[in-house]
Amino acid sequence: MAFGWIEEQAEARRRAGLVRTLRPRPADSPLLDLASNDYLGLAHHPEVTEGAARAARVWGGGSTGSRLVTGTTELHTELERELAAFCGFEAALVFSSGYAANLAAVTALGPHGSLIVSDAGNHASLIDGCRLARGERQVVGHADPEAVRKALAGHQGPAIVVSDTVFSVDGDRAPLAELAEACREHGAGLVVDDAHGLGVLGDGGRGAPQAAGLAGAADVVVTATLSKSLGSQGGVVLGPARVIDHLVNAARTFIFDTGLAPAAAGAALAALRLLVREPQRAARAREVAAELHARLTAAGLEAVRPDAAVVSVRAPSPEQAVRWAADCRTAGLAVGCFRPPSVPDGISRLRLTARADLSGAEIERAVRVIGETRP
Repeated sequence: MAFGWIEEQAEARRRAGLVRTLRPRPADSPLLDLASNDYLGLAHHPEVTEGAARAARVWGGGSTGSRLVTGTTELHTELERELAAFCGFEAALVFSSGYAANLAAVTALGPHGSLIVSDAGNHASLIDGCRLARGERQVVGHADPEAVRKALAGHQGPAIVVSDTVFSVDGDRAPLAELAEACREHGAGLVVDDAHGLGVLGDGGRGAPQAAGLAGAADVVVTATLSKSLGSQGGVVLGPARVIDHLVNAARTFIFDTGLAPAAAGAALAALRLLVREPQRAARAREVAAELHARLTAAGLEAVRPDAAVVSVRAPSPEQAVRWAADCRTAGLAVGCFRPPSVPDGISRLRLTARADLSGAEIERAVRVIGETRP
């Protein structure tokens, strides 16, 4: 029977407690949200939603085609120009998602004959980019510059090192300056995904590469998503103009994908301009994360110290993590639940995201609910 193997895999997931389900949320959800990636609280900001609506009214509901045909509007180029200036890079290229941006950067910069060195804790989109690229792949230990050096030393020819800047599972930061140094010793490029750093780290939220002194470097390429701190949707690659020109001509997820919807571009541009005007939002997100961590550990919970806005709380098992998250929801709190295979170390977690717009009372409530529902 066609697809007969699906039920066997479904049963294996059920036995392992790894079944995933969709849970549609209403527009006016009563839950306190610590599950989304809306780090700066901008997804529902009036300026951001008006930016989306205005763009839709002017440019229509969709971009109407691929970026190289009809899918590039003046709005797209305006967003790219301002993103590049904000993050300190020469040029930028906007994609329909952060996933597409990562696939583009890794596949286009890791051709046949090259070496791609990838951190073991990288996001799935970077991993998939490495798998699709034609270069040789080598996975190294998490946040280990010495392992990167050893991998590069054994290769003759072009190479790139691929890493998240802030890892999505535990919220720890990559040693970017040390990785860049290792790359430069061997003439390799550094490609980093700043999805969880943009809007949170750096001067006024300019990102982890800017904080590490790497903004604008000729050997550094940065990807990011517009769906987290900027409260919209889409992705971007930032770097030297010659690299961006290469992506326009070689990146399949740019050439063959429909361009980012104007509404998403308009929302992201409005959010970016708001962040430029209110840079304190970045520091506030970090303050909320630190306070969550301090209160959770004071309550006897095993929480990982956050380097940005992600706070991870360890759970005893996948089944207990799912139950814990469900009990939190019943008590009015939405939290993320990370389990294998989403976590590379096999440890299940509740994943909390600090938001710049959380009040002290909301932080206290969240910690109380997590503590009262713990397994």
